[in-house]
Amino acid sequence: MKDQTRVIAALLIGAAAGAAIGLLLAPEKGETLREGIADYIGDLVDSAKNKAQSTTSGIKEYGNTVYDKAKSKLSSVLSDVSDYKDEAIDAAQSKVNDLKGQAQSKIDEAKAKVKSGSNDLNHSIQNS
Repeated sequence: MKDQTRVIAALLIGAAAGAAIGLLLAPEKGETLREGIADYIGDLVDSAKNKAQSTTSGIKEYGNTVYDKAKSKLSSVLSDVSDYKDEAIDAAQSKVNDLKGQAQSKIDEAKAKVKSGSNDLNHSIQNS
């Protein structure tokens, strides 16, 4: 973008210099020559303003495009992170539930063994 701007600026400066030399060397009256130079410089200034506005507009459009793409990408990444978070929570909850079930089974087994042992001990004491 900078190289293109430099080339355009160099062309405008070269054209202005060439036109000024051409006007100064042309066989016209002084007043007519000054008017011609003033008109030409006015045209160059207008052309430079138009180019600056066009470039500014292009830069704004490019900036908006980059912003929109970045916003879209960020939204996508945040959505993916949210999905991964939900999956991790579900997996952790499932694992916790599995462990609770296993722990409850072990507790039930231990209770049954204690009850069986208690019953056996009670029968032994009564039979003695």
